[in-house]
Amino acid sequence: MTQTLYRKWRPTNWQEIVGQAQVVQTLRNAIAAGRFAHAYLFAGPRGTGKTTTARILAKALNCLAEDGNQKPCGECQNCLAIQAGRFLDLIEIDAASNTSVEDVRDLREKINFAPNQGKYKVYIIDEVHMLSTAAFNALLKTLEEPPAHAIFVLATTEVHKIPATVLSRCQRHEFRRIPLVEIVAQLEKIAQQENISVDPAALQLIARQATGSLRDAISLLDQLASAGKPITVEWVGQLLGTVASQSIIELTEAILNRDPQRGLQIIHQTLDSGADGRVFSRQMIEHLRNLVMVKVGHGREVEAPQELKQKFAEQAQKLTVAQLLDLIRAFQAAASETRLTWLTALPLEMALLEGLQALQAEAEKPSTVLPSSQPAGGRSTAETKAIARQKSTAKETIAQEQGEEPLAVPASAAKDEQGLTLEAVQAHWREIRALVRSQNPSVEALLNSCKPAAVKGRQLFLVFNGEFAKQKMERPEALALVNRAINKTLNCSVEIRCLLRGIQSDELPQGVDHDGVIAEALRLGGEIVDIQD
Repeated sequence: MTQTLYRKWRPTNWQEIVGQAQVVQTLRNAIAAGRFAHAYLFAGPRGTGKTTTARILAKALNCLAEDGNQKPCGECQNCLAIQAGRFLDLIEIDAASNTSVEDVRDLREKINFAPNQGKYKVYIIDEVHMLSTAAFNALLKTLEEPPAHAIFVLATTEVHKIPATVLSRCQRHEFRRIPLVEIVAQLEKIAQQENISVDPAALQLIARQATGSLRDAISLLDQLASAGKPITVEWVGQLLGTVASQSIIELTEAILNRDPQRGLQIIHQTLDSGADGRVFSRQMIEHLRNLVMVKVGHGREVEAPQELKQKFAEQAQKLTVAQLLDLIRAFQAAASETRLTWLTALPLEMALLEGLQALQAEAEKPSTVLPSSQPAGGRSTAETKAIARQKSTAKETIAQEQGEEPLAVPASAAKDEQGLTLEAVQAHWREIRALVRSQNPSVEALLNSCKPAAVKGRQLFLVFNGEFAKQKMERPEALALVNRAINKTLNCSVEIRCLLRGIQSDELPQGVDHDGVIAEALRLGGEIVDIQD
């Protein structure tokens, strides 16, 4: 019987493991130093090498080579026995089929017997999260105090289902999804050695479809090669139901041009050619995510040919981050839709039309984009003036409440002062936060910890629940960003004051008017933390 490619190309030593350098280096150093744990937990997505690494670890632990740096040697009788699957001291257990407490008790009874061939008995428990609660409890004592000759390797794709008591008894290693470039390189190597004719672009498509799982990628290559003909992009698309990059770009262009008729035509043509609707939606989400990465200056995170990256940059220029996120949400709903399989085009049609509707609604607003933030080396003139206003009027409210002469308000701000009300700020608070988020999500997160409490003149008082968020918001760049958002939304330039929740109004400092705006802010939960003369 012909052996499948993923089994034929399964790594047999540390050097052959792909994409898990951090795990391999740690385990190799432990073997060389003779300081290994009695229980390991390998956690990560499927097809990333957890069970394979566990077998290589078992081989290294029982290798007869004298030099620890050479383990596993792959030549001694123990290494050869493990490779051939006839090593009695390597016990692999499928937890999905052995979930009961009786199975674990049986393991505990046998674990005390000395090894037959090697120095250590290695127990690999795959999909360990499938064990029952009673089985986990039965395993705890053994994991905590195993015999000196027993070593456990637990493998799981769902680490959150494993009890904390078990996690605390294991040395944990995280297996990451394998990068696209490393999957493509491995597929190229396999195709060359197996004399498989395949287009480089087809390998890229196969690797993307595998979503970080090398085993899935090799299995797809094996399936495609079994047809006995050259593997092309078109052939991969027909088998997997994927969509050509050109269709994705054309649909995005239709959205940019606000052309629903063209967009619907592309959707129907693509589905009629045999593409899967959910795969189409996922590819659109990936494309829109690439545009977001380009938009926020992280184009290096996008894995695509240079000519496509240029097209991404052109399309990203025509949309804001907020608009791209709206489109992603629309197509995310289409990708997760399972109830309308008898109308395969409907989820995509709804995503297109809802996305266009969201773009139209945002386009009808007076303004939805904040000025671009300046490089680290300097600030814009408007931002500098806003920061200066914050500093120059920081003492104005307290001075007014204590009977001092208030700072002069420029004549140009008189209209703003008359138009600013707490009700207006509260009514548009979501819109203000959305504008801030489009420029700096971290600053917008700070606004989640506060609420507008009072307005007096051009001053807006924000009440925070904690000191940390308050201090972060008081940074000049954060204040200036929120100020710009309010200015864009309400056409008002404000001075922002940050207060802490906690002080009672009967504890007001001497000289502060109990009927003034400070008292009102305190009544709503604010706290005066500093009074400047």
